[in-house]
Amino acid sequence: MSSTPKNQAPITGIIHHPYTPDAPFAAPQPGVFKASSVFFPNVAAMRSWDWKDKSAFTYGLHGTPTTYILEERIATLEGGSHCVLVPSGLASISVIGLALLKSGDHVLLPDNVYGPSKGFAESELQRFGVSIGYYDPMRVDHCASLIQDNTRLVWLEAAGSVSMEFPDLAGLVRLCQQKGIATALDNTWGAGLAFNCFDLDGDGSYRLGVDVSAHSLTKYPSGGGDVLMGSIVTRDAAVHRKVQATHMHLGLGVGVNDIETVLRSLPSLALRYHAQDAAARQLAAFMADHPAVVQLLHPAFAGSPGHAHWQQLCGEGNVAGKQGAAAGLFSVVIDPRFSQQQIDLFCESLRLFKLAYSWGGPISLVVPYKIGSMRAISESQLHPGTVVRFSIGLEDAHDLQQDLAQALQKAFG
Repeated sequence: MSSTPKNQAPITGIIHHPYTPDAPFAAPQPGVFKASSVFFPNVAAMRSWDWKDKSAFTYGLHGTPTTYILEERIATLEGGSHCVLVPSGLASISVIGLALLKSGDHVLLPDNVYGPSKGFAESELQRFGVSIGYYDPMRVDHCASLIQDNTRLVWLEAAGSVSMEFPDLAGLVRLCQQKGIATALDNTWGAGLAFNCFDLDGDGSYRLGVDVSAHSLTKYPSGGGDVLMGSIVTRDAAVHRKVQATHMHLGLGVGVNDIETVLRSLPSLALRYHAQDAAARQLAAFMADHPAVVQLLHPAFAGSPGHAHWQQLCGEGNVAGKQGAAAGLFSVVIDPRFSQQQIDLFCESLRLFKLAYSWGGPISLVVPYKIGSMRAISESQLHPGTVVRFSIGLEDAHDLQQDLAQALQKAFG
């Protein structure tokens, strides 16, 4: 026990209480350390300690033990060596762009790129003097034809946003390596489980892989639909330093309670991912059989754009297991003979599926899209019609199928 020293106010005694636990404490969940100020033992330490290699703590914005634990685990999940946490998945994309590009540079994006990523490039990057081009994600030769002398970065998505095309990821990365151009992958769909983006050969050599991965931890790593967070992972120390510098200059930080939530969810990540994948395949097959559906967009199904590329990278026989891995997302194209009002009625008639963006949480979601307004290149891979995307949650798949059936009947007869 200790008491307040003579002539010292109790409040001072509380703030400067000397007790710290000496006994070791080990538990399944890591401790939660919150701080803005971090104490130094002396001035020499204040001048010499460096947070950049995780050998010391200097200020809460640069990391705490809790922050470092999640960064190390996400890097391990994705097969990387370095990780930085940011406040959202979009922040991951934005920081990479700001870290690796400068005025006069040129960046290529897949035409099916995540909408907010396109918006960031067309507003912020172009405003700072970076030129932009869009390539057909299903054609390595088209990407090659658009590379300029000042092309410094090529963005990749596997699978593509909304329309779910799966590109020749290895071919695109090989092209960029030959040209000396950095590659960045939005790895949210794969979540570090479907494939190793830093080892696309799959032989452990890490000879063929992306330079940097952006991951929306909001989705599968969180799993609760209640956290906004992103990560940037790389195996390249020089790229990591650039990302760290931009991260620091922008003053980005992530709440430690949110980090605690993701740390708690990570052990169940693979269980949830594969369960949602299995349910999505069941429901995708059900939807594909309906007369109103003219095309199924799901990389694990033959006939979906890029299925052969998915099979090669993520299919049976890879580290993901017998069935491969394909996340819990799929889209369908509704026959153009049906009106937008009927499609909206279908979405609104669903009782278990909610109208909402994002995915990876416990509740199934649905969103209708007007793909034509989102693309710069003609969608030769897609049938005419309206695209509806489904994100499968953790509900019973039979219940979800019944919900789809009643909404289909109500909207399309």
